[in-house]
Amino acid sequence: MRHDFASATAAWSPALSPDGARVAYCTDRDGAPRVWLHDRQRGTDQPFDRAPECVQRVEWSIDGEWLALLVAPHGSPRTQVWVMRADGSDLHEVGGSAEGATYLGPWTHEPGVLAVAEAAPGDGGLAARLEHMVTRETRLIATGGQPIVLDLDRHNRMALVRRGPRGARSVWAIDLTTGKERELLPNAGLGSTDLGRLCPDVRVAYVRSNAGREMHALFEVPLDPGSPVRVLAERTDADLEHIALTADGRSALLSWNVAGRSECELFDLKAGTRAALPLPEPITDDCSFSRDGRVIAMTLEGPTHPRAVWLFDRDASHWQRITRQAPDWLSPSVQPTLERLRSADGLELTGWLYRSASATGPGPAVIHLHGGPEAQERPTFNPLFQELAASGIAVFAPNVRGSSGFGHSFVNADNLDKRWAAIADVAACAQYLIDRGVAERGRLACAGRSYGGYLTLASLVFHPELFAAGVDVCGMVDFHTFYANTEPWIAVAAYSKYGHPVRDAELLRSLSPIHRFDALRAPLLVVHGETDSNVPVEEAEQVVRAARAQGVPVEFLLFREEGHELLRVRNKRAFVERTVQWLTAWLSAGAAPDLASSAHDERAAASLSPSPSPTGGPAPSGAGGAPTPAATGARV
Repeated sequence: MRHDFASATAAWSPALSPDGARVAYCTDRDGAPRVWLHDRQRGTDQPFDRAPECVQRVEWSIDGEWLALLVAPHGSPRTQVWVMRADGSDLHEVGGSAEGATYLGPWTHEPGVLAVAEAAPGDGGLAARLEHMVTRETRLIATGGQPIVLDLDRHNRMALVRRGPRGARSVWAIDLTTGKERELLPNAGLGSTDLGRLCPDVRVAYVRSNAGREMHALFEVPLDPGSPVRVLAERTDADLEHIALTADGRSALLSWNVAGRSECELFDLKAGTRAALPLPEPITDDCSFSRDGRVIAMTLEGPTHPRAVWLFDRDASHWQRITRQAPDWLSPSVQPTLERLRSADGLELTGWLYRSASATGPGPAVIHLHGGPEAQERPTFNPLFQELAASGIAVFAPNVRGSSGFGHSFVNADNLDKRWAAIADVAACAQYLIDRGVAERGRLACAGRSYGGYLTLASLVFHPELFAAGVDVCGMVDFHTFYANTEPWIAVAAYSKYGHPVRDAELLRSLSPIHRFDALRAPLLVVHGETDSNVPVEEAEQVVRAARAQGVPVEFLLFREEGHELLRVRNKRAFVERTVQWLTAWLSAGAAPDLASSAHDERAAASLSPSPSPTGGPAPSGAGGAPTPAATGARV
C-alpha cells in the first residue's frame, strides 16, 4: 500500500458571502496557501490568482463587496493585511509594518470599513484603527496594551478590544463617541479574558474567560456597569474554545475542547436552551454563521483526514464538505489512542499514541512534543505521525504540563523554575513507553517543534541515557540569544512563561540546553526556516556548531523562504521524507549509538552523513559521504 501523507493538502478559514451563495477559504491545494472561492450553486472552485501567497485567514465584508486577507509573507510573524474586491480587483495592502505584526479585525457595518491593529512607529506597540477601503481615511480606536479589535456595533460607536499578553488578557468596551473605556470582568486575577462578541442591541457582551475558575466559560457582561454579570455556559470537564454569534444575536455556537476532541452545541440565547451539534470529524475550528443564521461554516479535521471546509444547513440538518482535496495517498489506517500516565511528582499526563495495528512487542518509537508551550496535542491530521507509523515507528505525542486545554493550573504548571518538572515529564513519557512495551530501550527518539524543539534539546542533554536520536525543529537552545534576537513583542509575551532575561538570568542559563551540550549523545536532525524571526535561525546554527564540537552526528535542513512554519507543500514533503529517513536509520536495530558511552557509533554516523556547516564550510573530517539532495545543510 502506497502512502504519501505529506502530499495531502488542506483548507481552512471559510468566509460565507452575506447571501450565503459563495464561500471564500484558504487552501494550499496548488502548493502554497492562497484564497479560493467556492460557488455553492454551481459547485465550482477557483483561485484568486492575483492574491498573495501564504494567506492565513480570509474575511468577507458585511456588504459583500470586499475580502480581507491576513498574510504571513514567507511564514513571517510580521503579518500583513491585504484587501481586494470580491471579484479579485483592487488588491492592495492596508496594514503591514517592518516593526511588528498587523492583525486582522472584523469588518464593520459601514460599507468598506475594516478594523486592523498595526505596530505604531517607534515603540512597536499596537494601535487599533478603522480603515476605509475607498477613501483610505483612518480612525483611531485604541492604543496601549497591544489592543486587538474583537467586535464593533452596527453604528461604530462601541468596540470590544482585547489587550495583554497570552495567558493574561483582558477585554475592554470602548465608547468611540466619548473615548471612555471599561474593562470587562476586571477581577480576572490570574485568569484570562480573551474573546468577546457584542449583542446587536449593545446591551451586553458575550465573553470567554477563565476568571476565578479552571476552565474557560461563557459570560454575559452587561455594558451597564451597574447590572450583574452572569455565567451562561461552563463545563468542569471541558474548555470553551470558540464563540460564534448570529447577526440577530439570538443564537450562539459554542465549541468545547473535551480532552482534545471538539464538541459543539447551539445555544438559544433567548430561551437559554442548548442542543448538541454532532460533528463529522473530531476537531473543529473557524466557526461562523451566514448572515441569516441558517448555515454554519467550519473547518473540520481528524487524524486520518486533513483540514477541510464544511457547511452545516440548519434547516436540513445536513453536513456537506465543500472543499475538494484529492491527496495522492491511500486512507491511513492508524487511529491514535488516548493514553494516560503519571509524571514523577504524580501529576497525570495524557498523550496520543500512533502505532500500527500490526506492531507486536517493543520497537522503535519517537516522543513528539508540540509547541507553545500553551498549545495542545490533539488528534488532528499529522502527515509525519502517519508516515512514521506506516514505517513501523510508533509516535507518542504527549501533553506535558504547560499545555492548554486542561485548566488554568495545568497551563501554568511549567512557569519559570517549574520548567524542570516539564522536562521531567518527557522522561516520564519515555519510561511509560518502555514499561508499556511500545518502545525498545535504545531505540527511542525525541522530536519537537518550536517550544517542543527546545524541550527536545533539553531532554536530550538532561536525560541523555533515554534517547537514541533527536529532531529539533526551530527550537530555542539558549534563552539569552533567543530573547536578544526574537521579535520584541514575542519576547515580552514570554517573560511570564520562561523568565525575564535580566531578573531571571541565572535560571534561564541553567535551563538553556546549550550549556549542557557536553552531555549530548544522540544524533540530531536540525530543521529551521530561513526567515523565521520568532525563533531566529541563530538558534539552529548554535545547535549544529555545538553538536559537531562534541563529535555528535548532525544534519541541518534550512528551508529558504519559509518562516516559523513550513507553508509550501513541497517543503512539508521534503521535511517529512527526510525526518522519516533519519529516524528510520538511527532507530533501526543495531544502528543506535551506545548510550552508555559519549562516543557515537562510527558505522551509524556514516549511514547518514552530516551536512556542510551553516556558513557553507566543509563537513568535519571523517563525516562520511556527501549530503543528500534533500538536505544541503544550507538551503532547501
